[in-house]
Amino acid sequence: MKLSRILLACLVAAVGSSAYAAKFNLKMGHAVNTTDGQHAAAMKLAELVKQRTNGDVEITIFPANQLGNDAAMINGTRGGTIDIVSSGASNFNGIVPNTAAMELPFVFRSAQHAYNVLDGAVGTGVLNELAPHGLKGLAYWENGWRAFTNNKRPVNKPDDLKGLKIRSTPNPYHIQAFKLLGMNPSPMPIAELYTALETGTFDAQEHPINVTWSSKFYEVQKHLTVSNHVYSPLVVAMNKAKFDTLPANYQKIVVDAAREAATHQRNLNAANAGKVIAELKKSGMQVIENVDMAPFQKIVSAEIAKTFGEKNGPALLKAIEDTK
Repeated sequence: MKLSRILLACLVAAVGSSAYAAKFNLKMGHAVNTTDGQHAAAMKLAELVKQRTNGDVEITIFPANQLGNDAAMINGTRGGTIDIVSSGASNFNGIVPNTAAMELPFVFRSAQHAYNVLDGAVGTGVLNELAPHGLKGLAYWENGWRAFTNNKRPVNKPDDLKGLKIRSTPNPYHIQAFKLLGMNPSPMPIAELYTALETGTFDAQEHPINVTWSSKFYEVQKHLTVSNHVYSPLVVAMNKAKFDTLPANYQKIVVDAAREAATHQRNLNAANAGKVIAELKKSGMQVIENVDMAPFQKIVSAEIAKTFGEKNGPALLKAIEDTK
């Protein structure tokens, strides 16, 4: 009798656990550490989706390149071994060339202008271009305004950048811009960058200050110029076939939650920006703020717009410019 009661209890427990198990278990990867705002956005996405689907959809987050570097995670998401990825827009350029427009140097007049473009018809249109490549574009999260760091000298004017070996994104227009400014750019995955800076393979890098902080680049870089030369969005994308298996109401929940997570992250980044600068100064970095970026913009903007227009047509840049 005692054995029967034990077996019955085990059966009830098994049935109960299966009744409350998620119907859809999704695996999500990103490249940065858990101290970064991108991870906070991923956690917010997972929280909102689980709450609004009553536990039917659960997202497990794998940070800090646990699922591979950015290129590997994007390929994994296209292939279905990963369900969701968040990665810099530059890492999608080879799939959808128009994603490059979303982080051209000086293309956005302000953060609000960037948000209006990305969250509106223009940005959504570019996200929709991912569909033929096996991806469902969900939202744009925030990498942030990029800032130069280097180990050689303070940067106050364009001439101060000349000759620096700089790690770039794979965005061809970033590479062109850095060459116009007299630097020697080369792309490299972020997972390899700390060591490359430490060993002197590169003199310089440019990431948003939150990434410079969370990736501890301040340990291997001396000078920071808060240049804000590029606003860098993250593309959040899901394997399209997996997305299509979700019920329609859950599809809407996932998209809405991804967009709400974007707002959550942007607010966090804005609130923390001053603290991050203060911590970078405390770490020993020499920080230059309030640089006149007009001379930098004069060197690169027209040439970059011309090159992009020749390859992709002028319509997208015109739509970005016309967005209020």
